[in-house]
Amino acid sequence: MRAIRTNAIRFRLSVLLAFIASLCVMAGLTANGVSAADEPRPPLAIQFSLDRPIDAAAAPFVMAAAGGLFSAEALAVTTNIASGSSDAIARVAAGTSDFALVDINALMRFRDKDKQGGPRIKAVFMLFNKAPYAIIARKSRGIRMLSDIEGKTLGVAEGDLSVRLWPAVAHQNGIKIKNVKQSSISAAVREPMLSAGQIDAVTGFSYLSAINLRDRGVPADDLAVLKFADYGCEAYGFAVIVNPALAAAKPEAVKGFVRGVIGGLNLTIKDPAGAAAEVANRMDGGSKDLELERLQTILRDNILTSEVRRNGVGAIDPARFERSIDQVGEDFKFQKRPQASDIFDDQFLPPLNGRLVN
Repeated sequence: MRAIRTNAIRFRLSVLLAFIASLCVMAGLTANGVSAADEPRPPLAIQFSLDRPIDAAAAPFVMAAAGGLFSAEALAVTTNIASGSSDAIARVAAGTSDFALVDINALMRFRDKDKQGGPRIKAVFMLFNKAPYAIIARKSRGIRMLSDIEGKTLGVAEGDLSVRLWPAVAHQNGIKIKNVKQSSISAAVREPMLSAGQIDAVTGFSYLSAINLRDRGVPADDLAVLKFADYGCEAYGFAVIVNPALAAAKPEAVKGFVRGVIGGLNLTIKDPAGAAAEVANRMDGGSKDLELERLQTILRDNILTSEVRRNGVGAIDPARFERSIDQVGEDFKFQKRPQASDIFDDQFLPPLNGRLVN
């Protein structure tokens, strides 16, 4: 009996010890699990392309980086500079850049011309609700409104995006393009030639050429800034595009990048002077005052439109976008006309309450 009792005690003790051991193992696993969950995720390296040298248009991205908003999304964003929208789009298509800020209308043309069956790149965030396309003219040379352009000489810089929508604007406003002499010029001499009176007007971006001309000493009251958006142009402007492979494999990273940009835009709206200073600090010889003037123009004319105040930042109006595609088609023969959904993907945008601006 004593042997049986001893064996029973030993059995109970072994069971108890095994139970305690299992609890210890489970506790260790739980502790390891908690510590792993609490550890910050290693940041995902992101390459982001601007389609031109940095200026005030890049303020939301600069502020997102400076304010740690990309880092908060576990993204390590490195910015590189492309030689234009086509180059920036090509980098995203090749996968050497993950995101880029490009002209949405250039994306339409790029995708239509791609005969190699490349990746179907789409925009995921619309920064410029209105394109900055404009004709900048000298009133002293007889141009105060768009109809005055007939019989004048219009300087068009190589690679200029505004002139691609000029046929649609001219047609809509009853202007005969054949009556406007177009002079091909280098982008480097666009403002100098206009300020010297060698041409009557130039195509360009309203926030670039007009402010550059005032900086060169042309009186503000001698400048007529004829914004295409005021003359029936439906075009959207700069948008963020993403590499399709990244969008498919890491959709949360794309959403995080978009949230970072929205946060950076809100910081820019809240403190334009601070944003202009951050931008100027990243430029070679940048002027805070000049970039502040440029930024205020961009916010007023291109970003904080009535459509954005209603529908939030980053989105598009599909019906308007379809009309803008038709306007692009007046100067570009599509092999296959795209639909709005072919060019813009809204699935990475936060809900409306996360995109409203004050």
